[in-house]
Amino acid sequence: MNRITFTRERIYFVFSIIIIAIWVAPYFILGEHAHMRIQDNLDSNIAWYKILVDSNQLFGSIQVNISQIINGELSRNALYSEYYGIVELFRFFPPVIAYGLNQAISRFFAFLGMYLLLKKYVVKGENQGFIRIISALTFALIPFWPNGMLSMLGMPLALWAFLNIRKHEQTIISIVTITLLPFYSTFMLGFFFFLSAIGVFWLVDVIRTKKPQWRLFFSIAYMTLIYLAIEYRQLASLIFSHEQTNRSEFFESKNNLTRTILLIFKNYIVGHNQNETLFGVIILPVSLIALVLVIIKKSWKNEKLFITLHLTNFLLSVWYAFWWYEGWEPLKQKFSILNTFNFSRYHYLRPMIVYILFAVSLQILWRYQKKWRITAIVFAILQIAVLIPSNEQVWYHNSPSFGEFYATKEFSDIKKFIGKPVQDYRVASIGLHPAIAQYNGLYTLDTYNNFYPLSYKHQFRKIIAPELEKNKALASYFDQWGGRCYLFVDELGKNYMFSKDSTKVIHHLRIDTQAFKQLGGNYILSGVPIENAKENQLDLQKVFQTKDAYWKIYLYKVT
Repeated sequence: MNRITFTRERIYFVFSIIIIAIWVAPYFILGEHAHMRIQDNLDSNIAWYKILVDSNQLFGSIQVNISQIINGELSRNALYSEYYGIVELFRFFPPVIAYGLNQAISRFFAFLGMYLLLKKYVVKGENQGFIRIISALTFALIPFWPNGMLSMLGMPLALWAFLNIRKHEQTIISIVTITLLPFYSTFMLGFFFFLSAIGVFWLVDVIRTKKPQWRLFFSIAYMTLIYLAIEYRQLASLIFSHEQTNRSEFFESKNNLTRTILLIFKNYIVGHNQNETLFGVIILPVSLIALVLVIIKKSWKNEKLFITLHLTNFLLSVWYAFWWYEGWEPLKQKFSILNTFNFSRYHYLRPMIVYILFAVSLQILWRYQKKWRITAIVFAILQIAVLIPSNEQVWYHNSPSFGEFYATKEFSDIKKFIGKPVQDYRVASIGLHPAIAQYNGLYTLDTYNNFYPLSYKHQFRKIIAPELEKNKALASYFDQWGGRCYLFVDELGKNYMFSKDSTKVIHHLRIDTQAFKQLGGNYILSGVPIENAKENQLDLQKVFQTKDAYWKIYLYKVT
């Protein structure tokens, strides 16, 4: 019986690997025709990798800047460490292949890590292999933020390794795991929150067992030190740089109590766009049914992990929502670290917690009665069905493909028309993301970055001040955050996706053209026509359009 059970679990395991391979196959089959996430991906990170490689500053010193962006005022330290695995993929492979490999690596280790964690520490029953496999597979298929690599998806693997070290089991492979994970994940956007949570677990464990647990303590410190070594650029910026950045003007705690409470439940049920779990449709009902069964059987004392997961999942949403509560603002103004570092991101722990909760909930149903096993299987399969539309080829099928978005042929035509070396002129974009021009090698005054000099932000603001005066929402968006240092236009709002079939026209543009010229600006690339261009000293040079590009680009020269 045990042999049959083991064989079935192996078959489930192999079948899951095949599903993951099918999930990521379109990137390799479709190439530049593949679709992928735009926000915090095509509009930024993908272009950054190319800029880093093309700049020859991948291994540049901590003092060097990137000349292609914002007049060379963007620090090399604002972009990713050269020791990130994803950076190396983009260094050695074409962008879409590198992106596909990142998806494959991240999803495989997400599956493996969750499976190992569940098998050894959570769902240990010999006949419950299906639960372990299906929970790990669904976790591996969530619509994660790809540029975080294993920042969230690698947490189960790290937790498995730390629990092994604590128990003095599989020590070598566990140490190798926590040594290598930092090279394929980020500290600031994931593992800071995980490691600090593990630190709390260690402290509670010490108090509870009255044993120092030095192995666990030193393993946490060891992994932290590796992260700090990899992130030496950001560390240097924090310690040695005294220049104010746009982060100095982050004022995001603006929600009143009502909006905060609504945000709790929005985050709990829907999630955040960078760590979507697709929790609300199947997993939430399953976990609540399991909770009812626990209450009926009065077995909550035997289901401490289940109850803890429920509470932690909800409390993380409470923490996230209250981080943006207006009551925090006085404290954030007093202590700058509370503005410059986003402590709300403990919610990055939620994907791991939600899918462990899913596994435990299925296990409770599985053990309740034999007929409930079919219910558990149906729920598990339904969660797969819920995840299928989140595949990027499905979810973003109405958005431009990789090739359509970056429009390399169209931009090649633009550069040929201008006829000068790209380093000899500066451009900015209206109605499309600056990352597109950057990806194509143009030198831009605008950018999307969360770490650049505050002085530049103030200089750039002079250009768009007349437009910000017309739109308080845009003014607040730029002044109180400013990560998107864009040529904002009141008539366009925060829309940067105007296709070549768009009929949108800007009728009343008002920008400070002199401020644009003083900053070094020569050309504006607009995704829509500007009716009153002459009033802004803009001369339409040519309209560019190709069949393979998403955009129709109006090239204006500043006169």
